[in-house]
Amino acid sequence: MTARVTVEEVQRVAELAHLKLTAEETPRMLDDLNAILDYVAELNELETSGIAPLAQVSELLDGAGSGVLREDYLQPSLDRTIVLSQAPETDGVFFKVPKVIER
Repeated sequence: MTARVTVEEVQRVAELAHLKLTAEETPRMLDDLNAILDYVAELNELETSGIAPLAQVSELLDGAGSGVLREDYLQPSLDRTIVLSQAPETDGVFFKVPKVIER
């Protein structure tokens, strides 16, 4: 891999993502991002000329649907009144959470 992520780029990405990285987290993030880019570069070297592009994994299934995906079926969910009764704050329909985005 020729292009490497710099500390300045990690700090800029963190800023854009509204993340506050500590001095200990920055080098770890630098290593992680470079490892991801190295892996992408490795994937780019694979021979894929005979492979058809896919938009969905379901395109791998035959018309009968006998592929690897499980059958979709309805099943009982949690009871809303029980779940909301355990929430710190609710409006009776949804959970209420504190505002986390400030601009």
